[in-house]
Amino acid sequence: MKKKTALTIAGSDCSGGAGIQADLKTMTMNGVYAMSAITALTAQNTTGVKAIQESTPDFLRQQIDAVFEDIYPDAVKIGMVASNQLIHVISDRLNFYNAKNIVVDPVMVATSGSALMKNDAVQTLIDELIPISTLITPNIPEGEVLSGLTINSREDMITAARLIGERYNCSVLLKGGHSINDANDLLFSNGELIWFEGKRIDNPNTHGTGCTLSSAITSNLAKGFTLTESVQRAKDYISGALAAMLDLGKGSGPMDHAFDLRGEFSKEKAL
Repeated sequence: MKKKTALTIAGSDCSGGAGIQADLKTMTMNGVYAMSAITALTAQNTTGVKAIQESTPDFLRQQIDAVFEDIYPDAVKIGMVASNQLIHVISDRLNFYNAKNIVVDPVMVATSGSALMKNDAVQTLIDELIPISTLITPNIPEGEVLSGLTINSREDMITAARLIGERYNCSVLLKGGHSINDANDLLFSNGELIWFEGKRIDNPNTHGTGCTLSSAITSNLAKGFTLTESVQRAKDYISGALAAMLDLGKGSGPMDHAFDLRGEFSKEKAL
C-alpha cells in the first residue's frame, strides 16, 4: 500500500499541543504518513515555555538525511527553528534533496508569549528558508516583523500580505487571529489576494493553532491539492478541532486534533 508522506522539521512540545506532536497528529488525521526531524526539545505546557534544548546542527542534519534517504517526503513543514546554525542545515539539506511543497511557519513566539527564535535567526530564515518555500504562514505579530508594518485592520493585512509576498517573492498566508477579522486569513499568491473567511470559535484553548494549520496545509499539498484547496481544507480541519471544545491544562489548552476519529480503537471503555 502506497501513501503520501510528509516531514515536519520543528521543536518538540512535551505537553503535546503544539510543535512536533501537534504536527504528527494533524498529518495523521489528514491522511498522510508523518515523519519528523526535531530541532529542539522544549519543556513547556499550556502556561508557557520553561526551557529549550536545541539539537546540534550535525544531529539535525542526520535526522533529515535519514528521512530523505529512505522515505522521500511529498511535502515538508518547517516550524520552530531557534538559531542560525540550524536554519543553515535545513536550507542546505532541503536544497540538496530538491525537496518540494515546503511550508514555512515562521514560529517566533509561542501562544503563551514565550520567545522561540533568537533575534539574529529571523534574518537567516528570511534569507535561506523563505526563498525555497511554497508557502509561509505568519500570524499578525510575525507578519509585522516580516513587513515592518503595524497591522490593525483588514486593510493593513492586505497591504502587509502583498508587501511580504512581493518583497520575498513567495506565497504568504497571513493569519488574521489576534483579535483581527474574526480569524479571516489572507492568501497572497501569484499576484492574487484570496480571503478565507472564518468564524471565530469561542474557545480559549488555542495552543498550537499555528502548528496545526501549517501541518494540515502541508498534508493536503502532499496529497496533490492546489494551494488554495489545501488552505481551505486546513481551515475546515482546524475549525473542527477547535469546535470540539477540548479542555485540558491550566492555561491556553490544546485542540482536539483527533476530533474526527471514530474508529474501533478510539472508543473509551464502557462503564
